[in-house]
Amino acid sequence: MGGVNLEHLEVVRFYLFGDVKFLHLLLLLMGLDIVTGVAKALKNNNLWSRKSLFGYARKLLILVVIILANVIDQILGMNGAITYATVLFYIANEGLSILENMAELGVLVPTDLAEKLKVIENKDKSFVEEVQEELTGQNIDEELKNNE
Repeated sequence: MGGVNLEHLEVVRFYLFGDVKFLHLLLLLMGLDIVTGVAKALKNNNLWSRKSLFGYARKLLILVVIILANVIDQILGMNGAITYATVLFYIANEGLSILENMAELGVLVPTDLAEKLKVIENKDKSFVEEVQEELTGQNIDEELKNNE
């Protein structure tokens, strides 16, 4: 009777994810981010299926980046350093996203952290404007006002 050889599945799992440390923590934080994000959207009457779908797709793409980091790590023989750094980056990113969602839901968040999140939230400039500002050393809005 033919069946699936579990050894092959284990090899595939190791090749794709290796012995990724903290992957379970990242998956838990992703789930919490989804739950808090949906709660925030419900509170703000801003729950859109398309927006949610893009959020879920981003979560899947994070896993693709981790797989890519693991493959590169194995090719370069870095013993998990690249994969570990990648997972830690995304753990921090998910943690900040959860805190931002919780702050918007009215949950108490440390004041210093809440102020930093407000600064990030109120950032109206596009990436292009930020780059131009960095290169010229001027604020684009001030420059536009001066030209009027």
